[in-house]
Amino acid sequence: MITTERLIVRLFKEEDAGDLYDYLSLPETYRFESGGPVSRQKAREIAGDFATGTNFWAAQLIDGPQKIVGHISLFPTGPDHVLTWEIGYIFNPAYHRKGYATEAARAVIGYAFTELGAHRVVAHCSPRNVASWKVLEKCGFRREGLEKKNIFFHEDAAGNPEWFDSYGYAILDEEFFTNGGQS
Repeated sequence: MITTERLIVRLFKEEDAGDLYDYLSLPETYRFESGGPVSRQKAREIAGDFATGTNFWAAQLIDGPQKIVGHISLFPTGPDHVLTWEIGYIFNPAYHRKGYATEAARAVIGYAFTELGAHRVVAHCSPRNVASWKVLEKCGFRREGLEKKNIFFHEDAAGNPEWFDSYGYAILDEEFFTNGGQS
């Protein structure tokens, strides 16, 4: 568990299903993500899956209701010896533009470098998802490039993939620590 100024960033619990449903049931959540709106039952299944591992972190408000406002994922990528992790995040649209995603991402990035011994943390996002790449840049990430039509989340009516470009971002341990341990 990590405490920030306004959030508790912690591993998921099965009882987080209701808060998860609040935003995973919304069509706008999937504008730049795979999948589509989920049912309450599916949200319970997802919360149960998230709760069984250590790769998904809930961002919970400290003040007011103990509400989950979003989540962060952190997965190792490539062979273990390259010490690279990939971060991602999805936040409830009702809590956008309040700095919660940046605050939670910074906490998890710090954990990756200080506790997991990461050498590099990477992220990818759509060039059209300005809010997402701004979060990454506020966290100290550098844009490393543009990958053309490298991912799809949805298919058209004929079942053909709708390909999207993505920006690649990264931050190195030396950049994180040079910045005083703050991403």
